[in-house]
Amino acid sequence: MEITLNKKTNTEGVIKIKLTEGDYQPHVEEKVKDYSRKANIKGFRQGKVPSGVIKKMFGKSILVDEINHLLSHKLSDYIKDNNIKILGDPLPNQEKARQIDWDAQKDFEFEYEIGMVEDFSYEVSSKVKVNSYPIEVDQKTIDETLTDLKKRFGKVSYPETSEADDNLFGELSAKEGDFKKEHAFIAIEKVEKKEQKKFIGLKKDEEVEFEISKLFTEDADVAQLLGVSEEEAKAAKGKYTFKINTISRVEPAAVNSELFDRVFGKDVVTTEEDFINKVKETISENYKREAEHFLDHNIEDYFIQNTSINLPDDFLKSWLKSSSNGEVTEEVISKEFEHYKRGLKWDLVKNRVAEDNKITVEAEEVRNKAKELIVAQFGGQAFVEQLGDRLDGIADNYLQNENGQNFMRLYNQLRGEKILKFIKDNITVDEKKVSVDEFKKIVAEHKH
Repeated sequence: MEITLNKKTNTEGVIKIKLTEGDYQPHVEEKVKDYSRKANIKGFRQGKVPSGVIKKMFGKSILVDEINHLLSHKLSDYIKDNNIKILGDPLPNQEKARQIDWDAQKDFEFEYEIGMVEDFSYEVSSKVKVNSYPIEVDQKTIDETLTDLKKRFGKVSYPETSEADDNLFGELSAKEGDFKKEHAFIAIEKVEKKEQKKFIGLKKDEEVEFEISKLFTEDADVAQLLGVSEEEAKAAKGKYTFKINTISRVEPAAVNSELFDRVFGKDVVTTEEDFINKVKETISENYKREAEHFLDHNIEDYFIQNTSINLPDDFLKSWLKSSSNGEVTEEVISKEFEHYKRGLKWDLVKNRVAEDNKITVEAEEVRNKAKELIVAQFGGQAFVEQLGDRLDGIADNYLQNENGQNFMRLYNQLRGEKILKFIKDNITVDEKKVSVDEFKKIVAEHKH
């Protein structure tokens, strides 16, 4: 057997494997004997089928199976033994494989394209500076949240005529084309001020016509109405009609113990002051998570932009298509390939950081994380006391479900968290406190 690597570039190469009859024939003969012992063929006693009969009936399929099995192991061993850092999986040369004459050939040559990762350097030190934007919750945000809560838990009525704070439900149709949405929703308060008067004073079965591009200030509201992405919503144009089926009105809930209990649970807070403080605390926690997530994103951006990694684009495109069972087309690749490369680069950096700094996750850590999730889902400490010693077994069952995918999902989550923590602890994070509106603007303006 002869195995060689021919590097076309620093990131693409071809592994050639040459087999002679002596490499595979002993394995084939052993498999023929195994078939002879086990085959149940009419006219022969089980275990007494002659080898010649087995070769005639199954010889080619045995040969193909054994050579494929041998190739798989030898290819894997060669990559491992030579410490070749590959991306994806080796791609067999299908054209060359189709030319094989399995009936006559004794010697074979196979080729596999591979994509490789060049060695690269990265820096994790105090010289690396990344901005963080902790959010200060101002009174405006608290007031808006309280107003939203009072509406969400308010009393709903169904008036005959619409007013400025009402919600409209009905059928949306484009004046040109065949677009129609039977169950559409418009909150009048979100409509552009100049357009709102069209929607006030309407009754059931009445229609209103409008220009979709002038209806809302926010693209997200257009996207919700049309049932499309925000990118598609930005380009939406033309006139639409809205036929009203239902008008709903919400009378805001009173700020009292009933509202306290409905929002946070019975007797968690008992006074208006405690309620407002709890709302502020909840908002702060939510925005703290958003700020942390955006910091993680900024760290990812920094390392992608400041770490030079050459990737085998042509190989990766071929591998994505061949390994997707037809789901990845040229059109998909043209749209998504840069996004895929971004994710791949970040994974490569994280893997190197983990490898260089011996960042690992133990099975017991994954198990403990599973127990945390289960406890959080089913009721906290009271649930733990009720279960007693059974929590470990429930966690183990959860981790084993879906062929171990739950285990790997939590493992990768914990590993990613540890890597990011290591990076944050060793770089300079510049904090710039901002308001909620300022944070939203920074996020909206952020571009890859």
